[in-house]
Parts: sequence; structure tokens; C-alpha cells
Amino acid sequence: MSEAKYWVGFNIVQGIGPIRLRALLDYFGDLEAAWNASPHELRKAGLDRRSLANLLQTREEISLDEEMEKIEREGIKLLTWEDEAYPSRLLNIYDPPPVLYLKGELLPQDEWAVAVVGTRGATVYGKEVTREIAGGLARSGITVVSGLARGIDSEAHRAALEAGGRTIAVFGSGLDIIYPPCNRRLAERIVEQGAILTEYPLGTPPEGSNFPPRNRIISGLSLGVVIVEAGERSGALITADYALSQGRDVFAVPGNIFRKKSVGTNKLIQEGAKLVLSVQDILEELNLTMVSQQAEAKEILPTNEKEALLLQHLSAEPIHIDELGRRSGLPISQVSSTLAMMELKGMVRQVGGMHYVLARESGVEYVID
Repeated sequence: MSEAKYWVGFNIVQGIGPIRLRALLDYFGDLEAAWNASPHELRKAGLDRRSLANLLQTREEISLDEEMEKIEREGIKLLTWEDEAYPSRLLNIYDPPPVLYLKGELLPQDEWAVAVVGTRGATVYGKEVTREIAGGLARSGITVVSGLARGIDSEAHRAALEAGGRTIAVFGSGLDIIYPPCNRRLAERIVEQGAILTEYPLGTPPEGSNFPPRNRIISGLSLGVVIVEAGERSGALITADYALSQGRDVFAVPGNIFRKKSVGTNKLIQEGAKLVLSVQDILEELNLTMVSQQAEAKEILPTNEKEALLLQHLSAEPIHIDELGRRSGLPISQVSSTLAMMELKGMVRQVGGMHYVLARESGVEYVID
């Protein structure tokens, strides 16, 4: 992508995040024009004094071509908002990262993902529960998302790998800085069976201020977030807050009321988080008991002409099966059987009363009168 270097450039500029970048895109039409614009035009586009000064300084100090060479040498792939491979669930959060730096592969089945996070100072109980939950999710075809931190995060990744499943680690640093360093081998294994990714440019150290924003990506990639162990001020609770704001389900594992590591999770349950006693609780709540079959159907049964025809008339707006028949010109029996197969593939969702929506656009629940 010829424009990729300009996405990288703006991602380096302090003070230009998703909202300001979207404003620049809307004003200039593309990021190459925005990168090369005059200070006057950039002010007209809405940049404040500090952001403008940072941009002008960055333009003077870095070579975008050299940045792209570094990225290539590290074997890193780039995904931007404009790439089809950018995770659709993450793209639909309030402030999706404009650029993802990626090692490994993101696959279509990663849309069935659940985050498993918790305290760095995990107890034996917490580690065992994490292995049970993350391993069970992986064996059920669910991708396990976490943050590569010591404790619960590391156990979640390892359990998914050992179960032969997929896992994604989201960094709070550049991908060239593995943190904690003791997890270097674990990160390498994750690349082989999933992906490591970050929004932070190469060379970004794992500073404490990076991790709360990182957590929105963990929850944003996931259908739900499981908190295994968390103290009263654990960073895992920030992930839970992001999950709630993004409309994700929050699950919590109950713990000993006398242990500090369980204060956060027990409080989440008290406040309405779904109590987890087994992996089945998560699978049933998120309707993920048929994921393996859905993934298999996606691979074995490619889109045919009938599916392509129905897709032309499907959107985020619910449409009744009879109306689909009228618009497509297909007999209602064919519409019904085709929709059933599309639902199994995860392409469409029935939202009540024989009304259907595109699954990838249905981020909200529709109520049909």
C-alpha cells in the first residue's frame, strides 16, 4: 500500500490519535495530502497548536522511507482502517487504532475471540482456573486474546497454545520490544499459532501509560472479556470497563473473599458481571457452542450465486425473509435454505420474526415489533 508510510508517520506524531486523524482524512481526502499540507491548511483542518507543532517537528526529524524499511526488516505487517484485513470488530469501537503493527496472522476465525486477563501476581488457584478456561476456549475453536503480561495473561496464552488453538497478544510497546523480556519465547510461539500486535510504533518502550489504552484493543478484538483474578486496582478492571463501554460481555471468576487478588473479580460479580464456574458458562452465554461447525462450514461451503444475490439486499437494517424473496426473485424455499447456510457460516444473523441482518454489521441488537 503506497500510502502506508503516511499512516505510519501520523501514528508517530504525539497528539494525533484516531479522532484527529479521522478529521484530517475527511478534510484532505488522503493522508499523503495531509502529511505534505502547509501549516495554514492543517490549522484549517482543525489541528491545535500543540498537535501542529508536533507534526511539523516529526516531518523534519524522521524519514518515512527509513521507517518503512525498519518495519520490513522486523518482518512486521501493517493494517490500517482502510485494509480489508483490519479486524472488523475492532474497527467498530469508538476509537480504533489507525495502524496495527502485526507479526503472525489474523485469520477469519479470529472473529470468534474471547479475552482472558487478570493480575500479574496470580495465585496457584488463578493459574489453574486460567488454564482450564483458556484451554477449554481454544479446544472449542475460540481464539484467546490477552496481553502477554506475567501471571494470568501468560497462562492464558500458554494454555491456548498447548490446546492447539489460536491466541493473540496485544502489546503495550513496539513489537521490537518484548515485555516482559522473560516472555520472548512465548511471543515467538504465539506468532506461530496466532499473532502479536500493537498500535505503538517501533522503539516504543513499555511505559505504564501505554497499557490502559492497550486494553481497549484487547476487549475490542473480543466478543467478551473474562477476568480471572484482579485486585481492587488491577489493570484487568480497566479492560472490563472498556468491554462494557464497547458493548462486550464481562465475565468474572469468583475467588476467596479473604484474598486481595479476588477483591476485583468478586466486586465485578456483585456489580453484574457474569459469574464463571466453567468454560461452558462462557460458550453458552456468547452462543459459541457451535463455533467449530461454523468455521468448518465457512471453509467447506464457499459463497455461491444465491448467497451473492441475497447479500445484495442484506445490510445492518433488518429485512424480512419474504421481502428478500421479492427483491431477489428467488423462490422462498431457496431463500430459506440459503439463509440457513449463511447463518451457519456466520454471514447473517436472524434478529427475530424471520428478519435478517448482515452479521458483520450487526453490532447492536434489533428488536422487531
